Amino acid sequence: MSASYRGGEPVAEIVRSGFAESLHRGSVAVTDPAGNLVASIGDTGSPVFPRSSNKPMQALAMLRAGWDPATEADLAIASASHRGEPFHLAQVGSVLRGAGLGEDLLQCPPDLPSDPTARGAVIAAGAEPRRIYMNCSGKHAGMLAACAAAGWDTATYRDPEHPLQRLVIATVEELTGDRVEAIGVDGCGAPVLAVSLAGIARAFARLVEAPAGTNERRVADAMRANPKLIDGTRGPDHRMMTALPGLLAKGGAEGVHVLAAPGVGAVAVKIDDGAGRASTPVSLRALTALAGLAVPKEAKPEVDALMWPEVHGGDQPVGRLRTLL
Repeated sequence: MSASYRGGEPVAEIVRSGFAESLHRGSVAVTDPAGNLVASIGDTGSPVFPRSSNKPMQALAMLRAGWDPATEADLAIASASHRGEPFHLAQVGSVLRGAGLGEDLLQCPPDLPSDPTARGAVIAAGAEPRRIYMNCSGKHAGMLAACAAAGWDTATYRDPEHPLQRLVIATVEELTGDRVEAIGVDGCGAPVLAVSLAGIARAFARLVEAPAGTNERRVADAMRANPKLIDGTRGPDHRMMTALPGLLAKGGAEGVHVLAAPGVGAVAVKIDDGAGRASTPVSLRALTALAGLAVPKEAKPEVDALMWPEVHGGDQPVGRLRTLL
């Protein structure tokens, strides 16, 4: 891999009232089910921070550390970027209780729920920001549970030199086939690891193609069986995995999105300007147009709504985001 991400090509534009208003550039890596790169746009070989798209690999490392979640929903919330809805908070609490740990041990920043309804309810009740509300609290709870299972220190679990984080690095390198080029601090305070888009797509293909009974497949199956836990009632990952059974989807900050479907392959997308509004449409378009995913007739309305989201003027649709793949 080269030293830094070089940027991509035009992949989406916003069309308002027939006028191309804005342009998004980005890069797209497409692999086959075996993880071989079969199509690419832009720079797919240089390192990027996958942000929360790393979470399935981090969850795999938690299992390898010896964590045995009480339910698959516990494993799903450890892989999630939740929205602080009541069922999300209950699931994070389940992970902590299962390990005999308390919310006070979480080291993600205090926050308010990002789901508008949940956030409004918290504000109306006069409640203060809490660490459990933060969208990465499921991952942090899983990390704590893994440390408890392995007998590792829970106070320093975010340290890149901690045994859990060293295991995460080894797991990411194994699944991606890349060497971790940089270690940063994610928005939640945990380490974030830089690998290539091609490597990230390869890792997701390996998760969905793993044999039943393996920890890799367990992570993929837990996420797909509990899509609402992954990014909430209104989340695109929830909507995609519900509309397309078998699909594994995980978005990340700064315009990253990764999708994988068994027997089809995987795509990893990075939008250069970090715009999340373009990452879902581009990733879906790449999986259908470049990887060849067939969309069932009954799923087409939902998939089209996600792939070509409307642009509004006043309260009326006046255009769409149009992918350029």
